[in-house]
Amino acid sequence: MAYIITDECISCGACASECPVSCITEGDGKYVIDADACISCGTCASTCPVGAPVSND
Repeated sequence: MAYIITDECISCGACASECPVSCITEGDGKYVIDADACISCGTCASTCPVGAPVSND
């Protein structure tokens, strides 16, 4: 399952710069993950300082 970014996102961009498939982009007030491109590697979740990316199980 793809990851999603919750409202805890502080728009720091740490997740986007670490995503190996570049599926994270800046959205309106928080970053968003393209579910079709996400490979569910978890890099975003381990990089995020506030734990905003979570698995969409």
